[in-house]
Amino acid sequence: MAHAIGLARRGLGNVWPNPAVGCVIVREGRIVGRGWTQPGGRPHAEVRALEQAGPLAEGATAYVSLEPCAHFGKTPPCSAAIVRAGVSHVVSAAIDPDPRVAGRGHAMLRAAGITVTEHVMADQARALNKGFLKRIGQGLPMVTLKLATSLDGRIATAAGESRWITGAEARRAVHAIRLSHDAVMIGSGTALADDPELSVRDIGARHQPVRVVLDSTLRLDPGGRLGRSVRKGPVWMVHGDAAPQPARDAWIAAGAHLIQASGLRAALRALADRGITRVFSEGGATVAAALLREGLVDDLAMFTAGAVLGGDAVPAIAPLGWAHLADAPRPTLMDQRVIGGDTLTRWSF
Repeated sequence: MAHAIGLARRGLGNVWPNPAVGCVIVREGRIVGRGWTQPGGRPHAEVRALEQAGPLAEGATAYVSLEPCAHFGKTPPCSAAIVRAGVSHVVSAAIDPDPRVAGRGHAMLRAAGITVTEHVMADQARALNKGFLKRIGQGLPMVTLKLATSLDGRIATAAGESRWITGAEARRAVHAIRLSHDAVMIGSGTALADDPELSVRDIGARHQPVRVVLDSTLRLDPGGRLGRSVRKGPVWMVHGDAAPQPARDAWIAAGAHLIQASGLRAALRALADRGITRVFSEGGATVAAALLREGLVDDLAMFTAGAVLGGDAVPAIAPLGWAHLADAPRPTLMDQRVIGGDTLTRWSF
């Protein structure tokens, strides 16, 4: 099962709105097939593993990181494929909460005489698909907040200089994390100050995450790097009612997708409605504060550089207005590692 979950991880950021699933088929102590959800969510992990196993799937045990689906969508249900292949035992990690599945996959397998073992490494499997589970359960995507700061929690000097606080190795790690998310999100302030492209570069990426800008009045010029690079990957502009029509028309002409939403929670819900399950927020101090204040952060990726910028430098998080320590969230430390001359600390809320 650990191997199946590891295979599933390969699909993160590239299979939305589907979950990332891994499958390993074992016969007589030997792996005869394995697979993971492919780009765009099709084909499913079980189908890939069964194709690889061929006739050796008969009488074998299939380890699947999420309950096999039981509904007809773009493809037939995986549970039916497992039955046809003659698999005798299915070991699954977690129940699929999608109402079209939600136990029906296991029931289909048992009805066909297949032994089903559930909840093996369930916590690890649910953690991997936190974004999918949150979208199904709450109608919101999982949000990873990324901060890259000095030792004293600053993201730019008093004069506004911010490139680069962290080193090249840390920036490369950021690109890898971007790739594991469906979308990268920033606010209009960061977009105007940095004119970023937000693409994944220098690590051989075969796809690009959706690039999302929260820009209530569409101040950002579509002639900037984001607008000019729409062909490299999708750009979604989230705006409010007050966005002028000429600005809307200009972004549409540039090839961007426009989303009208009022407020941060509504914006994230709109992303989830469009299938996004995992958002990597690289917005500035204002967006970071808003996400934290509204309890919308699930994970925090904190890159810390060995530099001190001082109290007159720009803080990583805008004022939160909390008067008491009890008001402050207390995330759980997940892991910490050194990357070049910097440190990456991961927290879970």
